[in-house]
Amino acid sequence: MNSTLVSPKNFEANQSPKETGSAERAIVLQELERILTSRYFKSADRSKQFLRFVVLSKLDGHTDRLKERTIGTEVFQRPLGYATGDDPVVRVQAGEVRRRLEQYYREAPKPPQVRLELPVGSYSPIFHWEPAPAVPEAQTRVAVLTPAVPAPKWSATLKIASVLAVVICLVLGTKALFFSQHSVAADPKSSLEEFWGPAIASQQPVLICIANATDHSAAEEYLQARLKAGAPEAAIRKMTAPLATDSSQSLTEEGLPISPEIVPASDSAVAFALSGLFGRLHRPSQLRIGAAATYEDLRNFPAVIVGGFNSKWTMQLVSNLHFAFLREHGQYMIREEVAGGNVWTTHSGPHGDTLEDFAIVARLVDSKTGQFTVTVAGIGPRGTQAAGEFVTSARYLEEGLAGAPTGWQNRNLEVLLQTSVTDSMAGPPRVIGTYAW
Repeated sequence: MNSTLVSPKNFEANQSPKETGSAERAIVLQELERILTSRYFKSADRSKQFLRFVVLSKLDGHTDRLKERTIGTEVFQRPLGYATGDDPVVRVQAGEVRRRLEQYYREAPKPPQVRLELPVGSYSPIFHWEPAPAVPEAQTRVAVLTPAVPAPKWSATLKIASVLAVVICLVLGTKALFFSQHSVAADPKSSLEEFWGPAIASQQPVLICIANATDHSAAEEYLQARLKAGAPEAAIRKMTAPLATDSSQSLTEEGLPISPEIVPASDSAVAFALSGLFGRLHRPSQLRIGAAATYEDLRNFPAVIVGGFNSKWTMQLVSNLHFAFLREHGQYMIREEVAGGNVWTTHSGPHGDTLEDFAIVARLVDSKTGQFTVTVAGIGPRGTQAAGEFVTSARYLEEGLAGAPTGWQNRNLEVLLQTSVTDSMAGPPRVIGTYAW
């Protein structure tokens, strides 16, 4: 297809790309306009620009333009060749668009003819088509005219047999309905429901806690915990350098920049995904940033704590667990806290860009706070992103927990994750270790 891609300056209301005459294309464009004029997108200019760009690019066959750097250049006016690792505007906005789409479809009065989805980890939208309503069988049959034949008179025996047949059908139908209902009720829960079961069952909203990027008090808290756990003081002294922070720029829900000293972009993207998840599970959630998340809050509410070395709550909760965060010889790592335990560290390319990251998801049914608590934390920001994708995806949880220890649903559980990083974006999370107690 040789149609020209519409540039950002032409992304105004009712502006459409070159027409193709396709009925399906027209339906997608109609649905797109309904979405963009809805209350979830109407005042969100960045989200509108992003969604219109990716949908039109997909319709026009320009899938080669659905890449982070291209979108940043075409939509958000970033310079050619800009460093996507330092400016995550596209990744953050993609998370915002996913959240707004979930809200839009969750409150849609009826299923649309086509549903637009932006899958996690991709900028290529998917169009889900509703199946056409089935035509009643009576309308599809060809009418055949036959001579009218007088109905024969039934004998008493035939009438009795008919009545018995009706009774038998009713009995069998009732039994079938009974067993059908019980079999549905007995269906096992999905791994997503099992993982978040305590939060779903709670009467309290779920807290989503994000750390301040400059909250280095986490380091001191962690070092003190290591000393109490019996680590040699000489080794502890090597961990006193300031913690690295994610200097990426993030955005508010209105598309305004957030100072990197307030919220790491990777953590905010995970928070958006968690908020959407709890919305689908019909559980209210509340956001806490930095010092707004107090120990009293964690004592009274189920919580998800996002972030690794920059979060004092993560460092406190996982300091004595089987898989623990550690900083030694100026390097950040995850170590298996057993004799001769394995160590995992991030791997970087020749230009310093991260190629591989690791993360810990700790699901604590019996945490130090007395409440159900989940930590979602990577060594670096890409590890945190992968961990966030793991805990919000039914497919990744199903696959990743298939080999978890028996009865993990009612036990404390740690999951060790690995992710490969391409163009500053975390790839699918892969479970490389689990431990339950």
